[in-house]
Amino acid sequence: MPTTWNRSPEEFHKIYIANTDAFYRLGHRELARELDDFMTRCALNLWSRAGGITQRHVDMANQIFSRNQPQPQWLLWSLTSSVCDSDVFLPPAFYWNLAESDARRGGETSRIFIRMTTNILLYLAAVDDDVTYAEASFITECTDKLSAICDTSGVRKSQAALNPLDFVTSGQPSFMDQARPQTAGGEKPQTEQEKPAEEKPSFDELMAQLESLVGLDEVKKDVKNLVNLMKVRKLRQENDLPVPPMSLHMVFMGNPGTGKTTVARLISGLYAAIGVLSKGQLVEVDRSGLVAGYVGQTALKTQEAIKSALGGVLFIDEAYSLSSGGENDFGREAIETILKAMEDHRDDLIVIVAGYDGPMQKFLSSNPGLESRFNKYFYFPDYTGEQLLTIFKNQCKKNSYTLSPEAEEAAKALFDRLYQQRDDNFGNGRDVRNCFEDMIVRQSNRVAAMEAPTREDLMTVLPEDLEEQTEAEKEAEEVK
Repeated sequence: MPTTWNRSPEEFHKIYIANTDAFYRLGHRELARELDDFMTRCALNLWSRAGGITQRHVDMANQIFSRNQPQPQWLLWSLTSSVCDSDVFLPPAFYWNLAESDARRGGETSRIFIRMTTNILLYLAAVDDDVTYAEASFITECTDKLSAICDTSGVRKSQAALNPLDFVTSGQPSFMDQARPQTAGGEKPQTEQEKPAEEKPSFDELMAQLESLVGLDEVKKDVKNLVNLMKVRKLRQENDLPVPPMSLHMVFMGNPGTGKTTVARLISGLYAAIGVLSKGQLVEVDRSGLVAGYVGQTALKTQEAIKSALGGVLFIDEAYSLSSGGENDFGREAIETILKAMEDHRDDLIVIVAGYDGPMQKFLSSNPGLESRFNKYFYFPDYTGEQLLTIFKNQCKKNSYTLSPEAEEAAKALFDRLYQQRDDNFGNGRDVRNCFEDMIVRQSNRVAAMEAPTREDLMTVLPEDLEEQTEAEKEAEEVK
């Protein structure tokens, strides 16, 4: 492990390949895509401990790909927006299977995986020339949780837990600390241990964020009504007045990309602001984050997710997948574990299940306990063409791109057509994000061909940046 980082992103990629290939030689090449995704999530979580994402981090994230896998194409804004909302490390789903297999056969694959993960994360922590205590603590947390799964599965007990102080490098301020101004008295910035907790948005700020969401008028109205109801319940409790029993858990129904996760995050923050929840964090999981491949492990895995969500909201996306595998599917075990937690922690845990309308109705009717605990439904409609255009223009504004009048007309036609021709695969906001990213690539290719592009050229979006031209359109332009 280097004490300072002096390697290029390409050299880091060689380090990444060397570490992952050592793991793949044990016969797990099929896990390449899942492993790359897992290591990227770990890197984002790691760097968030250092204060945020820089262009240097983007360059390194684009080198996290295994041999024969596609290279990611992260941009600064997209990587920043993908930083984990929760600071809790969750082992990958496939690791539980590795540990169980080692327990049966006396193997060491899961231990080698721990060493590989630790080594890669230490190199990534040193990207800004210093490994801070917070970063080292996160790496130790990862190692401890992976080792605990091995111990639970019956694999040989791990050695003593890693001491974060053994990995802190020079003790000098990290790159992010150096960028922060010193205090008026000339004192050095606070260390990671001394840094105060990040200030949470106020109630008014969260309500302003809710109001700023595109569309979702009925959802906004329902959220406001629910918040007012909870505020009055709190006041009645404080005045020793009775309050009728009420389930706080919710069902979000709608297609992908309609803002379900965003609204869940705002509800969690709003409930914390008025004292209904103690923390207000959102922990987002799907089936892979709850279900393991062997009897007994699903309950442990689900309990870990629940533990990280206590004081906030556990958001289960595509929740219907938990009941889609039949009577003997381990998803049933996850449901039973969640139902028990909803009862045991009813005063400081809210569970929100989300997914398509039809499958969610079947999911709720698959278990009597589900229907009785979820009685508040939110319906998220598809965005209209006009709303899709507004989301797109907001993305452009946020990232300093300016639509020409002709490009705005072309964008309006594009999103009207997307809405009119939508099918079961319609992605709403996700489709807008894809269009925006494609636009950036086309605009970059066009500007790169200019001899001396101006600042205005770098910012301006033209109609040809929005969609690939058809052959007929290209021929028509050539005729002109």
